[in-house]
Amino acid sequence: MRTTYCGLVSEALMGQTVTLMGWAHRRRDHGGVIFIDLRDREGLVQVVFDPDRAESFKTAEGVRNEFCLKVTGVVRARPAGTENAGLTSGKIEVLGHTLEVLNPSVTPPFQLDDENLSETTRLTHRVLDLRRPYMQRNLMLRYRVAMEARKFLDEHGFVDIETPMLTKSTPEGARDYLVPSRVHDGQFFALPQSPQLFKQLLMVAGFDRYYQITKCFRDEDLRADRQPEFTQIDIETSFLTEQEIRDMFEGMIRHVFMKALNVDLGAYPVMKYADAMHLYGSDKPDLRVKLQFTELTDVMKDVDFKVFSTPATTKGGRVVALRVPGGGAMSRGEIDAYTEFVKIYGAKGLAWIKVNDVAAGRDGLQSPIVKNLHDAALTEILKRTEAQNGDLIFFGADKAKIVNDAIGALRLKVGHSEFGKKAGLFEDRWAPLWVVDFPMFEYDEDEDRWNAVHHPFTAPKDGHEDLMDTDPGACVAKAYDMVLNGWELGGGSIRIHRAEVQSKVFSALKITPEDAQVKFGFLLDALQYGAPPHGGLAFGLDRLVTLMTKADSIRDVIAFPKTQRAQCLLTGAPSLVDEKQLRELHIRLRNPQAGQPPAAT
Repeated sequence: MRTTYCGLVSEALMGQTVTLMGWAHRRRDHGGVIFIDLRDREGLVQVVFDPDRAESFKTAEGVRNEFCLKVTGVVRARPAGTENAGLTSGKIEVLGHTLEVLNPSVTPPFQLDDENLSETTRLTHRVLDLRRPYMQRNLMLRYRVAMEARKFLDEHGFVDIETPMLTKSTPEGARDYLVPSRVHDGQFFALPQSPQLFKQLLMVAGFDRYYQITKCFRDEDLRADRQPEFTQIDIETSFLTEQEIRDMFEGMIRHVFMKALNVDLGAYPVMKYADAMHLYGSDKPDLRVKLQFTELTDVMKDVDFKVFSTPATTKGGRVVALRVPGGGAMSRGEIDAYTEFVKIYGAKGLAWIKVNDVAAGRDGLQSPIVKNLHDAALTEILKRTEAQNGDLIFFGADKAKIVNDAIGALRLKVGHSEFGKKAGLFEDRWAPLWVVDFPMFEYDEDEDRWNAVHHPFTAPKDGHEDLMDTDPGACVAKAYDMVLNGWELGGGSIRIHRAEVQSKVFSALKITPEDAQVKFGFLLDALQYGAPPHGGLAFGLDRLVTLMTKADSIRDVIAFPKTQRAQCLLTGAPSLVDEKQLRELHIRLRNPQAGQPPAAT
């Protein structure tokens, strides 16, 4: 029926008869000549109808936006001066011979080229939103990315194997989505947060190179880069070292970017986790921003200013500076706005110093806090930050986590601002990075226990096994994250494959042998049968495509996403179910919603 796509009609088809199908993007009546921009997934083509063909012209007069049409016509050159360089079909048009309305459309709730649509409108009318060229390009790119990943993995001997969607609830760091079993009264399946345990089982089973592009589910609070269901490129392999795994999958991402975007990502620097936190306060630093922390904790221990000296002398406290070159030009109002911004991250305020004249020492500094700092401290601040005339120095002083979060966010806020870009503090480029040597454990003060930073099956660095007994906080993992432009693209680790090492991890996490058997028994049992050394990682497909399209949210690269309240505005999910369904599942609602009586047990 169709000879080619609208967006692929070009000069190569000049003089040929083509049959096209698509939607009326826009109709224009120019006094006896009717133009219809016909649209499909590949783009637009201009179709012209003139009165010489009375039947098709009359049909064209009745066409409105979003009518589904079939057009047959001849490709010809556009009149001189009317070309559109932005379209593949920009130098040609189709002279319509026949026109058939395959299906009319009611008036759409919005124009598809309206760039000021609210997200609520877009998600409520998602089918029409998906017709927009912006969304069509995004989802077509997502398809190409997935295909290029599959090609790479296939060429390197990886096998696509599905793992269960209904499985056992296991502690993996987030809240599970639970599915009640009708057959087994009072028991529940869980939707997988990741295929982690099953892919390790596949390694034990001898499928030494596994991958899967699969859905994962986490019932957690949402934001721009999170969804309750998301897609991973999940990978596991046996008999490769940490370095070999990183090299291979750096190659995969390079391949995907080159094939899908024709972009060479360039060099991948490698940074230790400790260095990332020291310099940027983040384990996924955006290296496009040319600002770094300056450590001042030791300098501030003996100053009279309690805001600085208290955290400097308290275990777990930290004091840092963030020098902003040229920032002295900022107004007090701009500084006050940044002060309010860091409070979002738990900071109590934001101290600052404007450097007017370095050579004048104390007299060349402008700030309410200068009088509270002795000369030696001020001298060291200027020396360590390498401050120049006209600079602004921000300070963070509190618990290390608050300082890292607040000043790390401030670093990005300043760097990405108009000021930051004009001052050369931001470099518009692709900035990939490997972050390695993550800590094995993090301490939870509220529960007085150690938790696994990644998951309990992450292997420690060679020689760190005994630290799990004596000093868990010093134990470093064979874990690695790939970061791009400040987003974590993916992460993974070498896994534990020996029982004695796994036992030490469980002991550090205060998981008894009995609890371990209940929670992970099926994996632990399998690991006894000659489990090979193995490791892997998972990439977030949604995040990857979001970065590649420069979209504001992963919702712009998912066909049917949820809102930040985990709702689908298109279908109305989640929704109430009737009493019969609840009764079959042996479920009674404690606090039924209005109009929904509690089900009988």
